[in-house]
Parts: sequence; C-alpha cells; structure tokens
Amino acid sequence: MLRVGLTGGIGAGKSAVARRLAERGAVIIDADLLAREVVEPGTDGLAEIVEVFGAGVLNAEGALDRPALGARVFGDESARRRLEKIIHPRVRERTAQLTRSAAPGSIVVNDVPLLVEAGLASSYHLVIVVMADREVRLDRLTRLRGMSPAEAVSRIDAQTDDASRRAAGDVLLTNQDDLDGLHTRVDGLWHDRLLEFERNLRSGRSAVRSLDSRIVESDPEWPLAAARLIARLRHGLGDRFDIQHVGPTAVPGPPARDVIDLMIGVRTLDEADGLAGRLGELGFPVRLGEWSDRAGSHGGAWPKRLHGCADPGYRVDLHLRVAGSPGWRFALLLRDYLRAVPSAVAAADVAQAADDWAAATGWQPS
Repeated sequence: MLRVGLTGGIGAGKSAVARRLAERGAVIIDADLLAREVVEPGTDGLAEIVEVFGAGVLNAEGALDRPALGARVFGDESARRRLEKIIHPRVRERTAQLTRSAAPGSIVVNDVPLLVEAGLASSYHLVIVVMADREVRLDRLTRLRGMSPAEAVSRIDAQTDDASRRAAGDVLLTNQDDLDGLHTRVDGLWHDRLLEFERNLRSGRSAVRSLDSRIVESDPEWPLAAARLIARLRHGLGDRFDIQHVGPTAVPGPPARDVIDLMIGVRTLDEADGLAGRLGELGFPVRLGEWSDRAGSHGGAWPKRLHGCADPGYRVDLHLRVAGSPGWRFALLLRDYLRAVPSAVAAADVAQAADDWAAATGWQPS
C-alpha cells in the first residue's frame, strides 16, 4: 500500500489537509492521537511514565496530567528524551499495526507533526508538507487557538524551520487562503498523483512519463529531489549499497533533460536481480528489457539493470551497475568532470575529454 507522510508547522493547516484526504478515501493515522492512546489509564505506557517521573504526573482520576508532565520535562533535555523513549516506540508499533490492518490498495497517510524533526521522511513513499507564511500561522494561533502572541512565537520557533520542511517534502501544499482553495489543491493532489502512485505501486509499474527529451534550464530542485529519493532507497535497502546521483541533473548549471539519474553499485547483476522485489516495494519497479552502457573510450557494451519510479511526480532512471565496471566508473567520472569543468558539456567528444581529465588529475571514483 502507498504510505504517505503528512506534516507541517503548527498553524499551517495540516489537520485540514488530513480531513480532506480522509474525505477522499485515505486512511489517516494521527500520531498525536496515538501518543495519547498509548498512555491512557491502564496502559503499560502510563505505568512506565509513573515509574520514571513519579505519581505527581497523574491527576485525581488517575489519568496523565499533561501540564504537570510538561512542567517536568520543559527545559530538561534528558527528561524529554526519557519521555520520548517511552512514547515513541509505542506510537511506532501502533502505527505499524494500523498500517498492516488497512485494506489492500489503501493510501495510508501518517499525520506526524514532527516528522522532519524526527528524521522520518525517508520511511514513506511520499511526504506532503503543508506550508503557510509565518504571519498567517501567528494569526491563526492567536485568533483561532487563543494563544498569546508570545506563546505563538515560542511554539513556532520550537519547531524546525521552513527550509528544512521544504527540503523534506515531495509535495508542498500552500495554505494561505480560504478552505475552498486548500481543498482544490488537495483534490488535485489526490486525483493527479496519489491515486496513480498507488495503482503503479500495486501493479509494479513505473509512472507513464513523457517521451519529450527537450533540454530544459537547470533546476535547483534536482539535487533536492535526488537527495530525497536516495534517502528513501538507503532507508529501504540499508547501508550496504553505494547510491549516488549521476547524470546531467547531478551537474549544477548546464541545461539538461528533466530526468533524475540515480545509480546503485552492486557486486553482480544477480545481486541486482535479487533487489528487484524490494525496490518495487519502495516505489522503484524494474524496467523490463536488456539494458547496457557504452562507457566512453572503453569500448563494448556493459550490461546493467534499470528501474523507474512509480510516483508520477518524478521522472527517474535508477541504474544498477556492477561497482568497478567501466559503466559504473564512467557514470561517476562524467559527473565529476562536468562539475569541475562545466563548460565541457559542449565539447565535441566529452567522453574522451573526461578520460583525459581523469588521467591528468589522478581522479578516482568515490
């Protein structure tokens, strides 16, 4: 099933997006609600909190006194971390249970306020970040939630910055205007991306991508998109594979085709074939066929495996090449050469120029 992370700064409107996605048919798992559920009276979570922080964190009815607990951990990093070690594993376990219980073909949306802060972005197939200007958020917190201006500023500043959220988000949903405008954007996301992504993931196929090979201006989003996709691959595959951004979009500045080329170095092509199922689960289904590289002046055709991306929001070629092979080496060499000598992109024989540069500089793949 398609697993989506949903986050946004306080006052940005994340809850409104979650409600609209639920209306469209998504299964919503609210991390805040689960954090309350796992410490309800009678749970082992509440028992452990009392064991660590004392009975003073309970109210007269035996339930958790949240203001009292907050006072205990506020400004005390060690206490906060002890509390997180009690709550977070239980929330993760309950989240996994709810995800497994969702019907096949579901789009499961995890509503996680601190998704970026907790480093969870790479664990989802796609991350949605709800954005609103700071002034808009301050107005909502004071006008709609009754916070004082100082409290609103403090709550916003306690969370991560907008730049970090933007970098983590595959989708940025702005929420500056009225609810109707937000609903229109959510509905467009649902119909134009999420439904197709889920179908592609379930059927093991790549998103249909345009055959248009026109060159476009360099986009600063390319390396950010590559970083998100690589993090997702590393999370799913572990640390035993070298995964890199290669190809024209890995070279800042020159125009290029709008295709993110990623490369996984494998020991053998049999190992690459063994990864096909897992990569498909992560959203990178195999592209059937025989694929090979012409590696600069090395001659011959060097076989590889090629995967695509089930997410219609990305155009991705994921190359699985044998580490140390001419094809693997040349992909890294050409990227590093063009980063060092951007003007060489227009050279008549850029492959030979790259080989000459490697010999002159002592370049080695890394």
